[in-house]
Amino acid sequence: MSISELFIRRRVGTCLLALGVLMLGAVAYFSLPVAPLPQIDFPTIEVEAQVPGASADTMANTVATPLENSLSSVSGVTQMTSSSASGRTTIVMQFDLTRDINAAAQDVQAAISATSGLLPKSMTSPPTYHKVNPAEATLLTLSLSSDIMATTELDHYAEDVIAQQLSQMMGVGLVDFHGPQRPSVRIRLDPEKVAARGLTLEDVRTVIGQQTVNAPKGSLSGDGRTVVLGATDQLVDVPAYQGMVVAYRNGAPILLGDLGTVLTAPQDTHQAAWLQGTRSVMIDIHKQAGFNVLSTIQSIKDRLPALSQSLPASVKLTVVGDRTQIIQASVADVQYTMLITIALVVGVIFVFLRNFWATVIPSITIPLSLFGTFCVMYLLGYSLDNLSLMGLVIAVGFVVDDAIVVIENITRHLEMGKSKTMAAIDGAREVTFTIISMTISLIAVFIPILLMGGVVGRLFREFAVTVSIAILISGLVSLTVTPMMCAWLIKPDHDRQHGQFYRWSERGFQAVTNGYARCLDVVLAHRALMLLVTVGTLALTLWLYTITPKGFLPEQDTGYIQGQAQAATDISFEAMSTKMQQLGAIVQKDPDVDNVGFWINPSPSVSVGQIQVNLKPFGQRKASARQVMARLKSAAANIEGLTLNMLIRQDIQIGGRQGAAQYQYTLQSGDSAELDKWAATMKKAIAALPGLLDVSSDARPAATSATLDIDRPTAARLGVSVQAIDDVLYDAFGQRQVATLFTQVSQYHVVLELDPSFQLNTDALSRLYVRSSTTQKLIPVSMLASVKNGVLPVTVNHQGSLPATTLSFNLAPGVSLSDAVTAIHAAEINAGMPVSVTGSFQGTAQAFQDSLASQPWLILAAVIAVYIVLGVLYESAIHPLTIISTLPSAGLGALLALLLFGQDLSIMGMIGIILLIGIVKKNAIMMIDFALEAERERGLSPTESIRQACLMRFRPIIMTTLAALLGALPLALGHGPGAELRVPLGIAIVGGLVISQILTLFTTPVIYLTFDRFAGRRRKRAVKAAPIQIALE
Repeated sequence: MSISELFIRRRVGTCLLALGVLMLGAVAYFSLPVAPLPQIDFPTIEVEAQVPGASADTMANTVATPLENSLSSVSGVTQMTSSSASGRTTIVMQFDLTRDINAAAQDVQAAISATSGLLPKSMTSPPTYHKVNPAEATLLTLSLSSDIMATTELDHYAEDVIAQQLSQMMGVGLVDFHGPQRPSVRIRLDPEKVAARGLTLEDVRTVIGQQTVNAPKGSLSGDGRTVVLGATDQLVDVPAYQGMVVAYRNGAPILLGDLGTVLTAPQDTHQAAWLQGTRSVMIDIHKQAGFNVLSTIQSIKDRLPALSQSLPASVKLTVVGDRTQIIQASVADVQYTMLITIALVVGVIFVFLRNFWATVIPSITIPLSLFGTFCVMYLLGYSLDNLSLMGLVIAVGFVVDDAIVVIENITRHLEMGKSKTMAAIDGAREVTFTIISMTISLIAVFIPILLMGGVVGRLFREFAVTVSIAILISGLVSLTVTPMMCAWLIKPDHDRQHGQFYRWSERGFQAVTNGYARCLDVVLAHRALMLLVTVGTLALTLWLYTITPKGFLPEQDTGYIQGQAQAATDISFEAMSTKMQQLGAIVQKDPDVDNVGFWINPSPSVSVGQIQVNLKPFGQRKASARQVMARLKSAAANIEGLTLNMLIRQDIQIGGRQGAAQYQYTLQSGDSAELDKWAATMKKAIAALPGLLDVSSDARPAATSATLDIDRPTAARLGVSVQAIDDVLYDAFGQRQVATLFTQVSQYHVVLELDPSFQLNTDALSRLYVRSSTTQKLIPVSMLASVKNGVLPVTVNHQGSLPATTLSFNLAPGVSLSDAVTAIHAAEINAGMPVSVTGSFQGTAQAFQDSLASQPWLILAAVIAVYIVLGVLYESAIHPLTIISTLPSAGLGALLALLLFGQDLSIMGMIGIILLIGIVKKNAIMMIDFALEAERERGLSPTESIRQACLMRFRPIIMTTLAALLGALPLALGHGPGAELRVPLGIAIVGGLVISQILTLFTTPVIYLTFDRFAGRRRKRAVKAAPIQIALE
């Protein structure tokens, strides 16, 4: 008893089983999480260290280098980059995708601890680290603003209330801030008043440190009780610091308030953020690995009303960037596309079969396959995202193929006069091998994708598994449910009365079939010409592959634009703030902009401002994100002294170092001077290349510096050490954190500096004094050092412990990433860059190079996988070659279509070509199976058997191809949210199916006969070579 007969004879059980699959699938569908793309976690750890007041050069030499040397011993690191700016160093460590991030974090902590003795003693707190995922965009951005509340008090609610509570929620990972205004006690001294009382800044700093302590005191125990000791050793507010006694002169106390001003002010006065032009504190919320995007966002938004109620009435909590809308709109658009696809496929079935039940039966395969796939997706922990849904849309076009083959063959047996049950049993049994061959060989196409490593493998594994499951389920349904329903519902053709539409369409189908028969006879009579066409198709396909522009992933319109505004490196914070507010006002006026936030951070420099533009929802704006970006850049060009670079934030971002544009190219050298020279040369060369836009460098021009040339002999003679000079300079100009206030809520720093009126120029140096260690007299700094003007770097970047400069660039419309990569390599050669300077692409461009190198091997692996599976199924080394010979025509059509519609051969287009490998071979399988059966069962010649096979399978071949083609057509014509990913996939499949359908109907029979003739000659030679056995009586 065959598998089909088992289900045919158990009609009720089969129906209930199918109903159970539908019900479970419906439950699984509504339980599946929704996401933009499959979850990809890049194991990445970010290390941060701060030394307020230190220059970028000092941070790189004294902090970044020791940390990098220690962290380089951590196993599994694929890339380590660092960026040092004024007072801050950030090191980003990317690990192999297989590395456990928690184990890596332990190793990182151990490496940081090992460097504690090598780091500057002025570092007030040890380096910290946190786990990040650079592939993930920000989950949600919030803003706190107030018209009347001080920014320091606003920051308290942002950091100590909102962020603290949100960070404890499930799914929330890193929470960071833009424009934080963390309060501090700032002591601004008047150097003239300090010197007039015989004091130095270092004297004041020492006293402040001694007077602000919170040390353990112990306890008293006796008489049956314990008494805990406490003391008023910590000053807690501004009045207490104003009344602090610094020293006594002539018996009178000198109070700290007598030497300057004490006030509550931001800890760092060189950073700020604005939302819609209003000062605010912005909060970026990132997702924790393993949690769903939409559910986490929704849980946060559900919590926000309660959080708002806990804030003062004057504080406004605003959701600035919310990815929910674009994600839901994108997924909904794919779901709508799926409904259109289902309608088109069912329409094709009806047009060809022209019978209600004959249309319903294969159509039932669609919901059974989809809902069954939902069940497995739920069990595997997958999500409803753009890629998995795209896979199901494509699957709709060919999950009906098996059922169509089965029902067409059962109908043929009914027309022989068999009963419905016997026709179903015999018809299903006859094509069981064909169904198995088509199903397994189609799944085999995805084996290379399933085994791929790296980001591409992680990204498309869910896609491949989803489509494979749908194909497998459709094959099972076609051999179980389909024949059962045929035995139940299909009537013989002679029992039905045909209408006018049937008779008209039948004449049309027959005319097309007759025309094909005549063309086929001509082709079979001129086989050599058709073989030349086949060889030419292969050659043309290979040539087109080499000239087709290639890319990584299509640029998506996510409605989220990031920008970086750069001014002169010596610009003040106040001047930069003015320019950023001018930029924000310009952006706000754009009709397609929903809101805009912008901020200035001291890292990398106050001369670099960041801007975040959230566009209106897709249906509420007329322009695309790229068009809006072009408008904003044009308008911003009117701001004197400000350069604006922008990029559209993508759903997946690759690489730890983010530049001012979409793609990065990094130069490295052990010689910093040579690196600076060639970075400038390459930046100029790349900017001159046509098609490359927004070329920028993360190496900011060196800023004007005032360097003190210390007269060491004089200093030594007067009893002043170099350390003493450095200390007084740090006290005066470094925003030095001299003490810490501890409260039950948080910790706050006490910051020492000169009054801002004394920080305007180098004249203040003449008012600074140091104490002689020998005479205890005050020595003016101007006596010990002279000022020389020069330059110092604003930022210092490393990659792999070597100095590095990263150039970022965008692509103009119509320019492919492969063209850009080729042009930049050519620019390297033309510029004559020495071997001591190495250039490499990073981030997305690096991932593109890796995927480009693996593309031919991926296609070859898919072809080999299909050949092996077919060889095993047919027990033949020849027939699989006949089937595979259909593939070049599919590749030709896909490449021609991509070129015609101006699409790059991106990963999406490549996945389309791989899918075509599985789809187009079905035609050859249906032909060859019938031909082989005709030769074995009826003794027909190879020519006659393949001719009959072509004519008998012509209609189901056309039907299944049209179903697959129309299944991909809505993807190719997509224009809604997220359509950028779907269009190249659809175009590749539609183009490949059109060309392959035209060619394979004629090339397959010719190749079949050619290989049969070759096999026949081998058999004859084998017979002639066999030894003659002579029987001796």
